[in-house]
Amino acid sequence: MKAVLALKDGTIIEGIGFGAESEKMGELVFNTSMMGYQEALTDPSYGGQILLMTYPIIGNYGTNNNDGESNRIHPEGFVVREHSPEGYHINSTSSISEFLKENNVPGISGIDTRFIVRKIRNEGVMPAILATSKNQIDPKKLLERLNFDYSSIDFVSKASTKKIQIFGKGNKKRIALIDYGVKMGIVRQLVNRGCQVSVLPSSLSSSEILSLEPDGIVLSNGPGDPGIVTSAHRTISELGGKIPIFGICLGHQLLAHAFGGNTYKLKFGHRGSNHAILDLEKNKIAITTQNHGFAVGNIPKGFEITHVNVNDKSVEGMRDKNRNILSVQYHPEACPGPHDSRYLFDEFMRMI
Repeated sequence: MKAVLALKDGTIIEGIGFGAESEKMGELVFNTSMMGYQEALTDPSYGGQILLMTYPIIGNYGTNNNDGESNRIHPEGFVVREHSPEGYHINSTSSISEFLKENNVPGISGIDTRFIVRKIRNEGVMPAILATSKNQIDPKKLLERLNFDYSSIDFVSKASTKKIQIFGKGNKKRIALIDYGVKMGIVRQLVNRGCQVSVLPSSLSSSEILSLEPDGIVLSNGPGDPGIVTSAHRTISELGGKIPIFGICLGHQLLAHAFGGNTYKLKFGHRGSNHAILDLEKNKIAITTQNHGFAVGNIPKGFEITHVNVNDKSVEGMRDKNRNILSVQYHPEACPGPHDSRYLFDEFMRMI
């Protein structure tokens, strides 16, 4: 197939199409992980985005039935330097191209991804449109159809579960996990620590959540601009101080808004499994998995900063000891990535 990637600034990139024959638009972002492309593709936090992998060959170990972080692909499109037509691994059940095709997601390969990453680093993330077709693609007309504003769309409501789901049924500790676009790795970490996890729709009110009598509340990761999810701000503010709360990624950002802080958009975000953070309380460095385009600016009154990004000094964690609230910007469950920060789940257990 033919493939064309058109960027909002007028840049046109032609390559080889794979996956679905389709046309999709979204915010173009890049991930620096050397592996874990299946986990990245199934991460709900990529909703509304076109994902570029910086590692030069993708798909060499195929895809399988166990490594997904959700039940479908969330990015609108997939951009790689080279894709492997076959997956060479004992657990592989399909190729990366077949996996994309099953989810109606187009992919483009055979292009200089380094050029695109430099552009994003210099100019910032931007809207893009990706088309794949067996026929000729008119780049000019493709660019004319590009009309996308990432921050105007509520992606949380698209990603969240529509009904309550229970994992680890019968376990002693009861956790209410508000699903803004949760990765299943978070659920697994909680279940492994003896928790019954109720994954809740993001639309539930604070009274409905409290009626479940949870021992602790987890605010999940998810896609989109944290500033526009005002219903979540209200719900979280009403829950504060009643039950221990642990916020992860988007959950961390929503906590800031809920208690009077704010967030801002990073130029090109943090996405990958090799991001260094400094734990200010322990004075230790951890290598973390991250996937976010926004960061906390002013922290709320009563909170203290617990972790910072080593590269750009952005806020990576905060705590309110009086209200039993802990939050981090990165992914302590990893999936994929280093396990340096899984101790945070143990800290949450001690808070409970």
